[in-house]
Parts: sequence; structure tokens; C-alpha cells
Amino acid sequence: MAIFKRMSLKQGNTARTNAAELTLRASIYPLCLVTVLFFLWGFSYGLLDTLNKHFQTTLGINRARSAGLQAAYFGAYPLASLGHANWILRHYGFKPVFIWGLCLYGVGALVAWPCILHRSFGGFCAAIFIIGNGLGSLETAANPYITICGPPRYAELRINLAQAFNGVGTVVAPVLGSYVFFKNTGESTQSLQNVQWVYLAIAVFVFLLAGVFYLSPIPEITDADMAFQAEETHANTDILPFRKQYRLFHAAFAQFCYTGAQVAIAGYFINYVTETRPNTSSSLGAQFLAGAQGAFAMGRFLGVVFMKYIRPRYVFLVYLTMCIVFIAPSITQRGNTGMAMLYVTLFFESICFPTIVALGMRGLGKYSKRGSGFIVGGVCGGAVVPPILGAVADMHNSTAIAMSVPLAFFVAAWSYALAVNFVDSYRTPADKMGEAQIGLQARDEEDGAHVVSKTEKGGTEHVEGGSGSEEIREVGKH
Repeated sequence: MAIFKRMSLKQGNTARTNAAELTLRASIYPLCLVTVLFFLWGFSYGLLDTLNKHFQTTLGINRARSAGLQAAYFGAYPLASLGHANWILRHYGFKPVFIWGLCLYGVGALVAWPCILHRSFGGFCAAIFIIGNGLGSLETAANPYITICGPPRYAELRINLAQAFNGVGTVVAPVLGSYVFFKNTGESTQSLQNVQWVYLAIAVFVFLLAGVFYLSPIPEITDADMAFQAEETHANTDILPFRKQYRLFHAAFAQFCYTGAQVAIAGYFINYVTETRPNTSSSLGAQFLAGAQGAFAMGRFLGVVFMKYIRPRYVFLVYLTMCIVFIAPSITQRGNTGMAMLYVTLFFESICFPTIVALGMRGLGKYSKRGSGFIVGGVCGGAVVPPILGAVADMHNSTAIAMSVPLAFFVAAWSYALAVNFVDSYRTPADKMGEAQIGLQARDEEDGAHVVSKTEKGGTEHVEGGSGSEEIREVGKH
């Protein structure tokens, strides 16, 4: 009963806390803890891309049917982000959702064990559906938490840096797959047993991590906190009813199209290189996929650097444009040239997902938690686009020709990148939150490194930083 008592100590969504003004220093621990989750589902996602080809080989299924893995995984996201996880988030807060998501992930990993033992592809898809519900729950909470935990000005930097560790996870998984799943064991049964042990290890790890989250004190951020941030920066659009938050719904649409394209490319990357590059085995293809995911992770780290000096919306527009430019040649090119085009495409995909989340949530105020569910729900594009690509590849007996499918969805997502840069109602909230001063300086009572003195009847305010820098600001009479 202790855990239920602990959960009851939640902050009401109408209560203001100091979480709305967290400084960088105060937010470091919770951000580091939540960043572990990004690595975790990056690893799970990379594992799925590798298993796509693995099950084609060991179970003798075609490309369209193997996309059932992606359909089960990403199809669970809207159920979590718009359903159970979002309900827990709005009624109990972020921490319970983290624990709930990790427990679902662990249960799904355990269910995968007997399904693999009995070579049941349908059963394994069911296990992946449970895992997808767990990871969808984690994303429903973690993406907005990273975005709003700390100074608003650095929201895009924080989420892209955290998501960079997601990219690291997607590198580790294909490397593991190349040496474990595609290892020359001489029989598919032994190969499937290797997959079993991986999922058992995942289950143990995530249950332990759920315990760490339960014991860790992390600040809760309420709707009232987010409304305060939006009002302070004059970026609030929550004065409109939720149904009129058109920026949010456009961002969710862009997320659907972009994620679908990204998942389709990664899910059929091994098929692409084994078909178009001579003398390329599935094991070597998995290693190439790890390299491509390495380019993806590098793109995120570099994107963080660019966003330090350039407005995130500009970086987002350039990156998504380059995705369109480089995926197109992969349709007609073959061999190393075609593979290189996919490498560059994955590099530029890197910052798109987290930046859509951050920009889409700008100025939502009291609608932030509810709105995050719609943006994360857009991830279900990963359940729609890969089967389309698989069906086109089977129809033409060519994965390269089928790359025209993600190209079309990239173009659709590009509409949001254009709007957030050239439409005032999109651009203004993004820029105002990006210029916010909230959380950049600790309060007097919270940080002894700052000394603040004010005149009683107005005049000037003297602020001395810990480094000795000084600033004089006008203050009104009070």
C-alpha cells in the first residue's frame, strides 16, 4: 500500500510549484534520469529494425508481413499517448507514468520469451504491442518532461541532447543483432534462443529502473506551471479552446508523416543494402545499419550545437529539407552510392522528431500535457508507412523503388517546417518561448551565488552573479 500512498502525494494540476522556474542546475538530476529512458527505447527501436530482417530469414515470412512488428509496436502508441498513459499523466503526474511505462515494457519483454520459444510470430507481435504500450507511455511523459523541465529557452537543446542518447541506443542494437541474431549458429532455433535471452535481460533491467524512479525525488510539473510560463513569455495560445489549437494538430500530423518515413527507412535498410549491394549478407547489412544509426546519433549531437547559435526552427527546416533531397536518389541509385544516400538521410532525420515535439508544445500552457499526447500519438505513423513500403517492395520486388513511399511522407511533413518558419501564428509562440528569461537565474533564496537588492520605492535593481558580472535593470515603484 506504500506505493499508493506515495502516489497520492501528487500536485494538483491547478497548483503552482517552483518547477515552472527550475534552473539548469536544479534540473540536471531529473533530466539525466529521464535521458536513460531515451537510450532504452532507442535500443528497443533499433532491435526491432534488426528483428524485421531476422524473422524474414528464420520464419520464412515476406517483407510485408514482417512489417507487422512495426505495426504492433507503433500502433500501440496512440492507445498509450491518448488513452491510459495520458489519463495517468493528467490525473497523477509524470513520475507514475514513468513507472507504469517501465512495468509494461518489462511485462512485454517477459511475454516475448514463450512466443519466441514456440516460434509464434503472431504471439511475438502481441508481446511487441505490450512493449509498444510501455514505450508509448514513457514517450508520453518523457518528451514533454524534457521539454519543460528547465529554462524554456533551451527546450529544443535539451530534448535533442536527450534524444541523441536514443540514437546511441539505435546504434548498439544492430551491432548486437549482427553478432547475436545473425550469428552463424547453423540452425534458426539457436538463433531464436539468442533473442530470448536479450529480452529477458531487458525485462530485468527495466524492472530495476522502475524501482529507481520510484525512489528518486523528481520535481512534478503541473498545468498551472506551464500556464505560468506561457503567460510570462506572452507566448500563450491556451486562451483559445483546445479544439482550436491548430498548430498542435499540424505538429501531430507532421509527426505522423515524419515518424512513418523514418521507421520505414530504418526497418527496410537491411533489405535495401542486401538487394542493391553485391555480396552483402544480413549480418553485414546489420553492421551497415549500425553505421547509419551512428550517423543519426551524430546528427543529433551536431544539431544541439547548431541550435545553440541558430534558431531551432531554422535548423529543423534545413534538416527536413535535406531528408527529401537525399532520400530521392536512393530510389534509382544502387550499391555504395544508394547506401550512402540513406546514410546522409538518417543523419538529417536526427533532430526532426524531438524538434517537432518541442515546437509543437510551444505556448500550449495548460494544454501541455494533453497536447503532448497528440504529438506522441503521431508516432503511430510508424505502424502505417512500413507496411505500405513492404507491400510496394513485394509488388515490384525492389526495396529501392519502394523508397518513394517515405519520400512522399517527408514532403507531407515538410508543410509543418514551412509553416513554423513562415506563418506568424506558428512562428511567434516559438520565438517568444525561445527568448524567455525564466529559469536562467536562480532566486535569492535558492542560490547563494546571486545577491539581489531593490530600492523600496523604485529606481534600479542591482544583480550580481557568482562570477562577478553585474547588471542594472529598471524596476517600477511598489
